[in-house]
Amino acid sequence: MNPSTPTEPRLHCAACGAITEERPVEGFARPVCSACGQVSYLDPKLAVAVLILREGRILLGKRGSGTREPGKWSFPAGFVERGERVEAAAAREAREETGLDVMIGNLIGLYSSEGEPVVLAVYAASTAHGEPAAGDDLTEIGWFAPSELPELAFPRDIRILETWLAANEP
Repeated sequence: MNPSTPTEPRLHCAACGAITEERPVEGFARPVCSACGQVSYLDPKLAVAVLILREGRILLGKRGSGTREPGKWSFPAGFVERGERVEAAAAREAREETGLDVMIGNLIGLYSSEGEPVVLAVYAASTAHGEPAAGDDLTEIGWFAPSELPELAFPRDIRILETWLAANEP
């Protein structure tokens, strides 16, 4: 069993309806039916984040209570819905969290960490006009120069910025 694997909610077997229990299968802790032994393979959840640029500044949101790392800053982000195009989800999340309509650009990268059930797809984006307003899970929003960033919420935020800066050096 991997001790860094997050605890999953109790699941019922899709084959017979009995409660599953966590057991080691193929080197991972997986839900296994206590009655019929069927293994449930839990797929990672896909989330998107958007690095929105305007005049060399990056838009970040201050995370509110009820979120991971409240009071720290991060990119507008959220989960992709089943059947939704990833780029459409990125634009939707940007609009929900900032009030801005953005043009989704290139994929900056995919980010995952051992034990983390979420894979993050990060896109560059631009906005031609409008002023952002904090929405959804944010308490503040602001434009920051890459050299003057506030306290970021997640270690991956630094990796995202480093990847973007390396690809966009003059």
